[in-house]
Amino acid sequence: LAVYFAMPWRPAKNVVLLLFSLLFYAWGEPVYVWLMVASICFNWLFAFIIGKCGEGKTAPKRFWLVMALAANLLVLGFYKYQGFLAENINRAIGEEFIAELNLALPIGISFFTLQAITYVVDVYRGEVKVQKNPLYLGMYIAMFPQLVAGPIVRYADIEHEIDNRCATLEGFAQGLRLFCVGLGKKVLLANIAGQVATSLIGGDLSKASVLGAWLGIFAYTFQIYFDFSGYSDMAIGLGHMFGFTYVENFNYPYISKSITEFWRRWHISLSTFFRDYVYIPLGGNRRHQLRNMFIVWALTGLWHGASWNFVLWGLYYFVFLAIEKLFLGKFLEK
Repeated sequence: LAVYFAMPWRPAKNVVLLLFSLLFYAWGEPVYVWLMVASICFNWLFAFIIGKCGEGKTAPKRFWLVMALAANLLVLGFYKYQGFLAENINRAIGEEFIAELNLALPIGISFFTLQAITYVVDVYRGEVKVQKNPLYLGMYIAMFPQLVAGPIVRYADIEHEIDNRCATLEGFAQGLRLFCVGLGKKVLLANIAGQVATSLIGGDLSKASVLGAWLGIFAYTFQIYFDFSGYSDMAIGLGHMFGFTYVENFNYPYISKSITEFWRRWHISLSTFFRDYVYIPLGGNRRHQLRNMFIVWALTGLWHGASWNFVLWGLYYFVFLAIEKLFLGKFLEK
């Protein structure tokens, strides 16, 4: 903060944010920081080439978009899903056909990869201009407040603020308040609820009483909410302190009256990503709606973790959402 506000020019401030973000990431990932630098470079290059292809969704633009998506998904897939794929292929064949590399998962790779994808796709769609300065794009992808656990910030949401944001005392105070609230959620509420949950349902469940199991479930429910929403509040608050306006990521999800409403209020940036970049391109509500929902929720589960448990968790929500979409939704509205 001190170095940032000591800089008199906006370009210098942007470079300071990039350098400190990379330093922040390298502190936890001294090797994988180069993976992030590579992601910044190839996404800048692909978007630059797409921008040079002119207006309209031409064949060359589609080719370079596919190349950009393939590069991002291959990096994400290799580091996050190599072990999962190898385990399942080996199990299906009955022998070790592919070695499990047991790779350490780079911190935040799911978040910064999805952010890079929003930038490249929006350039292809003509919704944002190509960022000609790779350092500025690097600042957007590597920005430390939301790097580790979101929210997923679309480039379109902060495109104007890269060159034209205004950090005010009022905005700084608002951001500081929000940061403190998020820190309180995490330290005072989530951590304590986590200790209660672990003591009640974290060990041998055969010894848990009915009341203890329910209390543990409620404690865990509050732990994951206050932990994640607290982090989001801290990230959004830090953004305000620097003059950025990040999107809200949680909107009182536990007051929802349906599963559909819950997912409009929980991890909003992820839900809107899958809606705008997967569900609608597949056809949305216009055609093959249930198929599209199935794909989105299978991917949502897989995004959360590389195991069949997470895939089944996503499809579990697909079943509830499909029931609400087809039958229960109108009844719940009444």
